[in-house]
Amino acid sequence: MSDTSIRRSSTARPRKKKKSQIPIALLVGLVMIALGVVMSVFSPVLGFFWFTGIAFGFILQKTRFCFTAAMRDPYLTGGTNLTKAVLIALAITTLGFWAIKYGAASRGLPIPGQGFVVPISLNTVIGGFIFGIGMVISGGCASGTLMRVGEGLTMPIRSLAFFVVGSVLGAMTMGWWVVNFVARAKAVFLPDVFGWFGAIAIQLATILLLWIAADKFAKSKQKVTETQ
Repeated sequence: MSDTSIRRSSTARPRKKKKSQIPIALLVGLVMIALGVVMSVFSPVLGFFWFTGIAFGFILQKTRFCFTAAMRDPYLTGGTNLTKAVLIALAITTLGFWAIKYGAASRGLPIPGQGFVVPISLNTVIGGFIFGIGMVISGGCASGTLMRVGEGLTMPIRSLAFFVVGSVLGAMTMGWWVVNFVARAKAVFLPDVFGWFGAIAIQLATILLLWIAADKFAKSKQKVTETQ
């Protein structure tokens, strides 16, 4: 061992022991619960949204669940765990929404959310492309950005600011987009084309094929890495 390494090891300062953050976490948790209770007294819906938002935020932070990573990781790292997780989530929500909509249609009631079925046109493709670029640069989608803002990271805070600016500009110009693009395209509601059971079968089959493709892609990347 050289004299330089001995000198460096002798002058190295011992690391400070990190303070426990458990008391702070408990205090913040109690404050959030108290605020939720107060909100529930004035508005049960607001209280429900408060506790639901906290639960979703906790799950997102612990699982690192992010739609951007689900689309980005296969190309950058070859990992598809998040991609498959998103596909599973889509399959579960598909079943839930299908049950709600089919239940209403079978009883002759208005289909929930039917007014929000909008056509896919050129503006959707362009907007999705621009949004995808922004998500990769900022390192997160809307949910990932909100989760990382809660962690105190600076880049997501700037991204959130531009999310707000973009949303305001979009709301201000929405009428122009509707007249010039949305109103000229034709919406396709799968149950009208394939029937309710045909639509759910096609949707789930598509998700299953994407899941199989993602799994095979990850395995092929792993084999290439092992052979290198």
